Amino acid sequence: MDAVRERGGSRAQRPWSVYRASTLELSSEMIRLALAGNSQDPDAPVLEFSVACADLLTPALDRKPNSFVEVSCTTPPQLFWTKHAQTEVIEGTCNPIFLSSIAFFQESNINQLTQVKVSVYDVKDRSQGTMYMLGSALFPVKELLHEKSHRLQLELRSAENQRVGNITVAAWQMEDRADQRTAVGRLPDNISGRTVLPVDESLAESTAARMKYASLCRDTLLRSVFGGTMSRMYRLPTTEGSHLRVLEQMAESVLSLNVPRQFVKLLLEEDAARVCELEELGELSPCWEGLRRQIVSQYQTIILAYQETLSDLNAYRGPSFKASTLKAERKLEFMPTNLHVQRMRVQDELRLEHTYDVVTVGAPAAHCRGFKNSGLRKLIQKFEEAKKHSALSSSQSIVFIPQDIVRAKEIIAHVNTLKTQVGYYAERLSRAAKDRSASGLERTLAILSDKTRQLVTVCDSKLLASAIQALNAARPEYIASKASPSADSEQVVLRNDQDTLLATWSGSSSRSSLHVDWHEEEWEKVWLNVDKCLECIVRRVDKLLQKERRPSLGRKDASQSDLQGAAARKGEENRAFWINPKSTSQASPSLPPPSASPPPPPSSSSLPALSPAQDSYGSPGAEEAYPGEWSEALYPLLTTLTECVAMMSDKAKKSMVFLLMQDSAPTIAMDLSLQCRRDVVFCQTLTALICGFIIKLRNCLRDNGFLRQLYTIGLLAQFESLLSTYGEELAMLEDMSVGIMDLRNVTFKVTQATGSSAPDMLPIITGNRDGFNVRIPLPGTMFDALPREIQSGMLLRVRPVHFNVGINEQQTLAEKFGDTSLQEIINLENLSRLSSYYEQFKEVLPEDCLPRSRSQTCLPELLRFLGQNVHARKNKNVDILWQAAEICRRLNGVRFTSCKSAKDRTAMSVTLEQCLILQHEHGMAPQVFTQALDCMRSDGCRRENTVKNVGGRKYAFNSLQLKAFPKHYRPPDGTYGKVET
Repeated sequence: MDAVRERGGSRAQRPWSVYRASTLELSSEMIRLALAGNSQDPDAPVLEFSVACADLLTPALDRKPNSFVEVSCTTPPQLFWTKHAQTEVIEGTCNPIFLSSIAFFQESNINQLTQVKVSVYDVKDRSQGTMYMLGSALFPVKELLHEKSHRLQLELRSAENQRVGNITVAAWQMEDRADQRTAVGRLPDNISGRTVLPVDESLAESTAARMKYASLCRDTLLRSVFGGTMSRMYRLPTTEGSHLRVLEQMAESVLSLNVPRQFVKLLLEEDAARVCELEELGELSPCWEGLRRQIVSQYQTIILAYQETLSDLNAYRGPSFKASTLKAERKLEFMPTNLHVQRMRVQDELRLEHTYDVVTVGAPAAHCRGFKNSGLRKLIQKFEEAKKHSALSSSQSIVFIPQDIVRAKEIIAHVNTLKTQVGYYAERLSRAAKDRSASGLERTLAILSDKTRQLVTVCDSKLLASAIQALNAARPEYIASKASPSADSEQVVLRNDQDTLLATWSGSSSRSSLHVDWHEEEWEKVWLNVDKCLECIVRRVDKLLQKERRPSLGRKDASQSDLQGAAARKGEENRAFWINPKSTSQASPSLPPPSASPPPPPSSSSLPALSPAQDSYGSPGAEEAYPGEWSEALYPLLTTLTECVAMMSDKAKKSMVFLLMQDSAPTIAMDLSLQCRRDVVFCQTLTALICGFIIKLRNCLRDNGFLRQLYTIGLLAQFESLLSTYGEELAMLEDMSVGIMDLRNVTFKVTQATGSSAPDMLPIITGNRDGFNVRIPLPGTMFDALPREIQSGMLLRVRPVHFNVGINEQQTLAEKFGDTSLQEIINLENLSRLSSYYEQFKEVLPEDCLPRSRSQTCLPELLRFLGQNVHARKNKNVDILWQAAEICRRLNGVRFTSCKSAKDRTAMSVTLEQCLILQHEHGMAPQVFTQALDCMRSDGCRRENTVKNVGGRKYAFNSLQLKAFPKHYRPPDGTYGKVET
């Protein structure tokens, strides 16, 4: 009875192509990687051997077998066989040599008593999966280890005990080093009651010393982000007669769920803040009030939908990736489809390690929102046209150009930030005064002055002044106020009198009526008041510091100096400026009462009751009565400054919010619908980017050239897509291209992790739709390895580029009957961006920042060839993809590959890329190129990706489709069929 039936009868009826689905029965994780600094190679298998058959016999003597080897094992006291792995199928030969090696990793739990069965199958029809077992052989692990050459020659016997050929089993690690024999002789007999087989320590140490990568499963950082790792191993011959050891891995990421949760929460906060801003505009005339209610209603609809989405994401308990069958599931629309990292690790004949990573993800697109009305690219064009039309037909006297809208958003952001910073440093200055710290006072005052003047500069804007006038004109009382202006309109007069800021109320006692007919000059007076407040504080601090540095200065000399200074400044400081406070409550309780002259110096008996605001700049007696009480001297000035800043910031922010309301009102429904679609697409793209950034940063943590390039010109992120420009995929391509370009608004910042647990290592996203920042926490030892520029918090930019070439039968239809212009435009635009990135690199960085390559073609030549292919207008010109990928790798970039679901065409692309790298960079023998490619596609990690997505080990192609595919993108027979995509 064959090995398949020994575990269960039901498996005997399954076609050979699905046997590999149970490869991971031994362990859900085949491989556990060691922590940084471990002497062992965390990816090294405990035992690895290759198999080759000779003189295979079939019942039909005129037919040569299409054979593969299945490996099963059992360890006493286990009484049944467990399938462990199988090789690829090699067709039409009696002497097959298999490229797939059989690897047992550290968690396979094998020992010297483990029995291994190798069963050879003959596949009669690969497309139908019909096969039978030719024969099998058994051997114990102990026999392989103690064999002098670590090579076994076994006879294959059929079920009828007939000889059907020979099989050779060769243990690779045993052959790699001569001193391995000694290690085998010193194997421990027993650990924890079980005889085990350890990794050879000398081999592991020598390998670890040269490792330039971090393992997906055991590295402190990467294991917090990636999981569910699958592994396959290959031994491939080179042109020099040696062999390459190739480890292929595929892992999913917890960020598929973590990032969308954070992102949707940020969107909710942003939209809720937008509604609050609109509500805080105050009372508006009926016309404007109706528009406001309409906009708020639209936003509230979006907020409710996003709240429901966030609840669904928080309640999700499935796997940490979204299967391709769920790509149109509304509850999971923000999650990227089938996001995985695909890794190939190569150990060459010099035992040097090389790692290549590609992030694979389904094309970022809003599947659940449909593609009948096209994708983002066309929708944005339609929206802009609708906006122009509404502007032309609008009755508004003011029409805002796009630059005004961008500027308005910038003003709001700057005002919010600077207002907070001014308040913070005013508090710091007050604390420094209380502590009587001269150095702290000077240092904090310099920062406060800078932030305040930045805020004044932002508010000194004609756009802001006109928006304030428009907002005032929208008030209900505007007409009445305009008809009969009041001379007694309420106002606050601010005067610099002997360097003390005095506030005077004027106008009627009723504060319900505001002076609304403002002009640009009045707004100028508002921000000039802030400037004057700052000037008073600066002079007051200077005075206090002068007295501190010259304590011997007499009262008389000081008074004389003060009076002279006050007289000299009288001409320029006696101008009064007025502002309108929002309400009585905004008046500072510490402001002095109206007075025509400064208050007299207090007597000693009245000092405890003295208000701090009455400490006149020109009254040194007060300072002598209160030695060290600097805070009392500065408190009223700082209070007035913060109130004036708050008043100015509030008016500026409201006016800009009103401007944005005017601009968005005519097209608000279309605007928010477009925004929601863009949110979905961007979130999927951002998640993939963060995965790529983390794995690249970790791999290059000690690559000074890459790190210098990262903080100097930013990270190159190269997206490859295989979408057709026909039907729904055309709209997907439109979505994806916009999502990728939106990544230009993303920055990264590397921080030190606050703890060592997995959640402490997860990225933290902040910001809003105008710009997102992603903080990447690193463990302390990794953070310490970074250059000073990155450690200090420098923002790291992203430079995305995107190339697309459709390869399926739908692209054939587009080329013959449709339109391929979108693909041509995208490739031309991104050729320019990629060339610009390289030109910038050459200007500021040396060539030795880049990785070495065995290629004879230099980067400028590669870019020239890429340009020729982009301009060639050749159908299915996949050279564009190959050349763009090579340029990206040689520019230290991060690679991303996508098709509709990242399952089928993506599998063809990443396996082809792996084989091209092995041949061009590592000298893999050209005669095994096709065999290696078929091997990876039939028995590599991407075959398991189909199982994870659709439950079957078949690529979703049919024979007719594949005739339209470029030759190198066609899978081997028996690996494809009709399945759900």
